[in-house]
Amino acid sequence: MAGEWLARKQDIIKITEQLIEAVNNGDFEAYAKICDPGLTSFEPEALGNLVEGMDFHRFYFENLLAKNSKPIHTTILNPHVHVIGEDAACIAYIRLTQYIDGQGRPRTSQSEETRVWHRRDGKWQNVHFHCSGAPVAPLQ
Repeated sequence: MAGEWLARKQDIIKITEQLIEAVNNGDFEAYAKICDPGLTSFEPEALGNLVEGMDFHRFYFENLLAKNSKPIHTTILNPHVHVIGEDAACIAYIRLTQYIDGQGRPRTSQSEETRVWHRRDGKWQNVHFHCSGAPVAPLQ
């Protein structure tokens, strides 16, 4: 039983890393496959409002992330996974994002994130996230 929980925790960390990699690469198709179509979120870009669905996120992928030719690197620090039964889990972590700004200088931003995952048909999907701190997408 303990081995199953540990494996599930590792799965959640891995799928979270894949989701962030899709964001870093500006790959909306990969992001959409990992997220529930009814994804809800609180994030700095939404100015404290609850966002529902994928259209809000698609805007950033199409107008910012996909056009960003500069490298983005993300590190997940201190991930803590709560396994909530067979088909649900929650992960909380610190996200450090390294990028090159508009003047060519290296920058690092930090955000604190929580993601809720639900497994449907054997596939984990992100159903909700909360991000505090700096906007995830480097704007300059």
